[in-house]
Amino acid sequence: MKNDSPMLNTDEKKSQEFTSLKQRIHSKLVDKLDLTKVGELKGDSLRREVRLIVQHLCDTEDTLLNRSERDRLIEEVLDETFGLGPLEILLKDTTISDILINGPKDIFVERKGQMERAQIEFRDNAHLLQIVDRIVSKVGRRVDEVSPMVDARLEDGSRVNAIIPPLALDGAAVSIRRFGSNPLRLEDLLNYKAFTPEMVMLLEGAMKARLNIIISGGTGSGKTTLLNTLSSFISNADRIVTIEDAAELQLQQEHVVRLETRPPNIEGKGAITPTDLVKNALRMRPERIIIGECRGAETLDMLQAMNTGHEGSMTTLHANTPRDAVARLETMIMMAGFEMPLKAMRSQVASAVDLIVQASRLQGGKRRVTHITEVCGMEQDTLIMQDIYKYNQEGVDNSGAATGYFEATGIRPKCMDRLEAAGIRLPGSAFRQRKMLMD
Repeated sequence: MKNDSPMLNTDEKKSQEFTSLKQRIHSKLVDKLDLTKVGELKGDSLRREVRLIVQHLCDTEDTLLNRSERDRLIEEVLDETFGLGPLEILLKDTTISDILINGPKDIFVERKGQMERAQIEFRDNAHLLQIVDRIVSKVGRRVDEVSPMVDARLEDGSRVNAIIPPLALDGAAVSIRRFGSNPLRLEDLLNYKAFTPEMVMLLEGAMKARLNIIISGGTGSGKTTLLNTLSSFISNADRIVTIEDAAELQLQQEHVVRLETRPPNIEGKGAITPTDLVKNALRMRPERIIIGECRGAETLDMLQAMNTGHEGSMTTLHANTPRDAVARLETMIMMAGFEMPLKAMRSQVASAVDLIVQASRLQGGKRRVTHITEVCGMEQDTLIMQDIYKYNQEGVDNSGAATGYFEATGIRPKCMDRLEAAGIRLPGSAFRQRKMLMD
């Protein structure tokens, strides 16, 4: 134990000296940069020029750095100048799906479904706030004591939420949900056993036959990834309008209009809500409307759009089961402020929604489509639903990951008539009751 302590102190001292050197060089760089020439350069040219200056500044420092330490120092100074500082190394790691910052010194990442502490930190809370401000300012947002919560996005589409002091007691709390430049494709989800080929056939047919689909699930269950994947079945000829709080959908079609909400300004005015955008979207001649997530009064406008000539529309919402999803739809319709009888609300849902696709994040990090449920209509005051496919969890394996199997319930969907009218033929064997795929 006595031998470990000096070594630990030496490592800490070396780390502090490295950080101090980096700050010193960065400060000198700011003083040395000719802003008139910087304005004339862009992208890689600017980074190359600044790299030469940083290399020269390293030479002027009387410190003993080996080649790898020198290269690391230069890269970190450049990241501090042009990028997002310590976050850059995490953003370059494609295996990371979530970055969770609980103050300047406590950073965690989720990698392959497992949470672990990241080997980076910020100098202090001011440094972290500087990086947060750099992120949100690029998308026209702001975060300060007057407006201490913000939703934003990175250039690759990754979603960012930040909440700063005085609301966050231990320093700024930042959550980054990664959406890489190469989003997961249908083949990837099949390889990961997120669903089965039979389920894909039904969902592809539903999209091409212009059925309205709601994707429900908990936080981190893969709703947005699934929505992106299903949108690949939409025809290039369709005009699509997307509505989001922070743009993260990555549709591949040619004819897409992307709309984004806006928070109020410093005077509390100028907010543009999802409800405003849905109403405006109806005047833009859309053939399909896709709402990134329904969470409030816009739900009623969305259902009415589905009922009035915008078939094939989609949205996501937070719910644990398909039945819970319907209950949440009813609750959010009430948030619109209209006194509507329960039967009328359920009638709206029954006529607007065709399929509910339930996504779940299981124990151990596995993501599965656990239900594909059809909304069949009304019987008196009750909404009738039936599961076409479902996933049954049986237990966990030695590593703590959930195990189970996909099952076809043996029910032929009522919407098959619409699929066949659209020229889509699915084999009857796809719905035969059986176990389809084991983990």
